[in-house]
Amino acid sequence: MHYTKTKGIGGRIKERIKDFKVIEITEEKECKLWLNEESLERHEELIIPENEDKSKFLYLEMQKFNLDVNESIRRIARFNGVSKKRITYAGVKDKRAITSQRICFFMPETKRLKEFKSKFVKLSSPEWKREKLRIGMLKGNKFEITIRQIELDEKETEKRINSCLKEIKKGIPNYFGEQRFGGIRNISHLVGKEFIKGNIQQGVMLYLTATNEKEEEDIRNARTELEKTKDYGKALKDFPLKFRYERAMLNHLNTEPEDFIGAFRTLPKSLRYMFVHAYQSFLFNEIIKERIKQGIGLKKTKGDELINEIPLAPLLGFQSKFSEGKAGEIEKKILEKEGIELKQFYVKEMKEMSSKGAKKEIVLFPENLKLEEIEKDEFNEGKLKARISFYLTKGNYATVVLKEIIK
Repeated sequence: MHYTKTKGIGGRIKERIKDFKVIEITEEKECKLWLNEESLERHEELIIPENEDKSKFLYLEMQKFNLDVNESIRRIARFNGVSKKRITYAGVKDKRAITSQRICFFMPETKRLKEFKSKFVKLSSPEWKREKLRIGMLKGNKFEITIRQIELDEKETEKRINSCLKEIKKGIPNYFGEQRFGGIRNISHLVGKEFIKGNIQQGVMLYLTATNEKEEEDIRNARTELEKTKDYGKALKDFPLKFRYERAMLNHLNTEPEDFIGAFRTLPKSLRYMFVHAYQSFLFNEIIKERIKQGIGLKKTKGDELINEIPLAPLLGFQSKFSEGKAGEIEKKILEKEGIELKQFYVKEMKEMSSKGAKKEIVLFPENLKLEEIEKDEFNEGKLKARISFYLTKGNYATVVLKEIIK
């Protein structure tokens, strides 16, 4: 469902890693990004300043190439021989991308850290601070994105992009992007729903066995076989080594086949919580879609809570209260359709999965929208590529903007 009226340009995003660049912006600074396919072998010496104030936290800029944040931090922690819990970050960044962000290392052994080298993770700009970096301590992200395989001519491509950007500036639905729902398999919200319903075993098995045709054949076959046999020992042999989270769960189940709560708790706490967040995000998106379907769209209606005249919708939780009026009717309709009650967001079996609820603006206003250039696509003969840049405040998704342009 697209909100803008301009015809889309078609094309593909994330065809190549370098096509998607994300730069974190904090209250203090904009991170640097020099990493690209040509500079992967480059290594700059990390010069760590003296810790004159005896601060406990070393902040660094981390640039990463085609890795998720957790894997990048795991590599740094493993090299330094410490728990990854000692390294924190402010925001999650896309995996299939080149990204730059700040991380925070609690009391590192600086001599060892200086020796860290990785082809796909680069560290720079160290500075000591007294305060720990926590999730959410950022302003937003700057995006520079290349869309490839555009089959229009240059004039029509430019016309459509500029027309769409004008529409986008007026505001578009602030949907949660596809990354929120687990990438290729798109099941994170479904797993979260099972936990909210109290179906721990079903949630764990869904996470382990759900497949998608875009996955590699070996992992698809391993998941399908596990669904049939429930043979956790065999699955441990079948699941490729790179699927560390699944293998940790399987290892636990191979020892204690009935302990599905224990198996799920082998995942990092931050990851476990993301499943319930994903389901809340799914419901939030459904509320916006229903508003549009009923002709209300992004305008305020009776019962809406507003911030700067922008309507909010709930990220439903056990302490949430339905809005009054039309807004509340829509919220209730979506939850009834799902067969869920608010009280179920308090997960008795796993309290850490519970969520009180929150609210979020339903309109997204991207800033500094700009068509940077249109050129021949060097990897797809006879087609064009377009490079677009913009800024989003934290918690918002670039793919939502791109879908309006591409359609």
